[in-house]
Amino acid sequence: MSTAAQRHSKTVSEVRNVSVDMRGALDAGELLTGTPTIVEVTSTDLTLDNKRVNTGSVTINQVVCIAGQAVQFRVAGGVASSTYTIRITVGTNATPAQTLVTSLRLYVTPD
Repeated sequence: MSTAAQRHSKTVSEVRNVSVDMRGALDAGELLTGTPTIVEVTSTDLTLDNKRVNTGSVTINQVVCIAGQAVQFRVAGGVASSTYTIRITVGTNATPAQTLVTSLRLYVTPD
């Protein structure tokens, strides 16, 4: 399992949208498909919803990801001064299809 290059943070009371660039795991011409599975590994403090593969271009860290190259979701909750690990599992349109797994770190700061 790889770890996403992006580092995300939020305050306890924020509800944030998260986009994860998956281009580094994709083969040439390959795109993400289906609905990703996104779970918190370290606890059950976070609420994760609106899980999807991007359907239009999205800019992540000043780089444009075309449709099918990023995973997006919304996160709420968390305990102040805690770091969480979120695991992302998503399929691709390769032949045969691949399943990509990556982890993401999220730091929750006090309000």
